[in-house]
Amino acid sequence: MKLNTKRTILIGFAFMSICAFWQFYDNEIPKILKYTFNLGETFTGVVMALDNVLALFLLPLFGSVSDRTNTRIGKRMPFIIIGTVLATFLLTILIVVARPSGSLAFFVAVLLFLLIAMGIYRSPAVSLMPDLTPAPCRSSANAIINLMGTLGGIYILVMIKLLLKEADDPAKTNYIPLMISLILFMLIAVAVVVLTIREKKIKDEISKEGGLCSLGDTFDDEEDAECIKNTESFEEGSVTKMMPKEVKRSLIFLLVSVFLWFTAYNAVTTAFSRFVGEVWNLHDNAYATCLLVATIAATLAYVPIAMVSSKIGRRKTILIGIAIMGASYIITGMYPHFSASINIFFALVGIGWAAINVNSYPMVVEMSKAGDIGKFTGTYYTFSMAAQVFTPIFSGFLLEHVSYKTLFPYAFIFSALSFCTMLMVKHGDVKPPKKEKLIENFDVDD
Repeated sequence: MKLNTKRTILIGFAFMSICAFWQFYDNEIPKILKYTFNLGETFTGVVMALDNVLALFLLPLFGSVSDRTNTRIGKRMPFIIIGTVLATFLLTILIVVARPSGSLAFFVAVLLFLLIAMGIYRSPAVSLMPDLTPAPCRSSANAIINLMGTLGGIYILVMIKLLLKEADDPAKTNYIPLMISLILFMLIAVAVVVLTIREKKIKDEISKEGGLCSLGDTFDDEEDAECIKNTESFEEGSVTKMMPKEVKRSLIFLLVSVFLWFTAYNAVTTAFSRFVGEVWNLHDNAYATCLLVATIAATLAYVPIAMVSSKIGRRKTILIGIAIMGASYIITGMYPHFSASINIFFALVGIGWAAINVNSYPMVVEMSKAGDIGKFTGTYYTFSMAAQVFTPIFSGFLLEHVSYKTLFPYAFIFSALSFCTMLMVKHGDVKPPKKEKLIENFDVDD
């Protein structure tokens, strides 16, 4: 049973459109709130936290609803189509109201509905890959999906550099060319999926081939039996076993670490576009180059990091990643003005973040094998989401009431705290086996 690479790439266009939107949202919406509507950093942080608050409810809701949907074009496609159409329509309205003479209340209301529209198709779009991929091939397929998402983020960063020219007054920045490029990109990307992927037909074909396996399936040959190796199974009743106290303690420290390093990283990604203007007096969206360097460095680092993890273990690799990120934060914060050498440290941030993401979720899975993997997976994402709700507000308060120069020391402190809590993790550390295929090194949970 082989992965259909072409089909997986086509499915990945949906995730690519999603990642393009979030790259725009994280970097440009805070600038619009601050410079166009003169919103303080604290309240800007509150607005920026809305997407994560809504995600806690919308993602499982629409994921579950789409599970139970059955239409002529499939169960995921209706949500992908409706969500994309609504999102691009609301983005168009956002172009009109994002002006100094516009209403802040109306802008935030449109933004809220826009986030809901994105929530409609985010889970169904992500679920489309495992729906239409044989179980043994899902690691390779997820790697391709992640790379497609990275391309979406890179596209928007490049468009920001090319199309978004800041005026002397940031409130008068013309966002229309950038917003149009984003809208067209999302529509074209999702149109590719809708026109090329016949959801029900493909699912029927894979089912007939025995690729969509579940517990209790029977297998006719060794190739199909590989499905067993890729499906988590437990003896009956094992999900109710009590996790040993020492393992539970490690899990708690790991989850706290997740909260702490997301608190550090998300503060920088959310505020950096404003930091460069306020502290370094750097304009014309030069910040996009730094984020582009970090994104590309992280992508290139996945393969070597997987190799390092297989040699020294996941825990040590994560600690190295935290140390690299923390050192890069504090050194970057010491620059009195922008220098091209800052890109070196953003590349290191990307590498450090990749080292964490490759290994953190698998450690949770490793520790929860004696319990309920689904439960602890949900807990893992709850901690990461909680950090992304907390940090825009708290870091925004410090930026507004103390100084913009607190940003990188803030990120360093929370990184250092995550290093300390990670030292207390004594379980779940294994040396992962070398991936059979190079592409599988990009199968990352973040």
